[in-house]
Amino acid sequence: MTFVTCDLCDEHADKVSVVTGLNWFSYGGRQAFGGEIVTVKCFEDNSRVKEHLATDGKGKVLVVDGGGSLRNALIGDMIAENAVSNGWEGVIIYGACRDVQELAKLDLGVVTLGCVPIKSVRRGEGQLNIDVTFGGITFRPGDFVYADANGVISSTEALL
Repeated sequence: MTFVTCDLCDEHADKVSVVTGLNWFSYGGRQAFGGEIVTVKCFEDNSRVKEHLATDGKGKVLVVDGGGSLRNALIGDMIAENAVSNGWEGVIIYGACRDVQELAKLDLGVVTLGCVPIKSVRRGEGQLNIDVTFGGITFRPGDFVYADANGVISSTEALL
């Protein structure tokens, strides 16, 4: 999948919403990625992230509302490796990741607010496939998201 979010915004100005006010960092080996949105809402507990990324993710991007916390990582190398094995396009986390040197080697997009070496707590908490809002837009399961070095955008329909 080759695209530039700037071009998608220019070509589909009336169809895209743009995440604003957040400073994203790209840690995965895939620099541009997009697909159908699947969501998780959790806070410092990656139980649902791990569960979801263990399922078939072909053509999908997991969008995680981690409450913006940078205290615990919601994804690391082992969960990301599982995501690659299951065909996920990428993960966008309003929160943190870890194992960044290993994430960079994987064919997976990983965009987060930052990194921290502390792992997640596991209490089995979190919500799946609900609307999540951050950066001024709402991500809805079944819509589409695209991310690259320029930013993160969403659309109610596939743009590619």
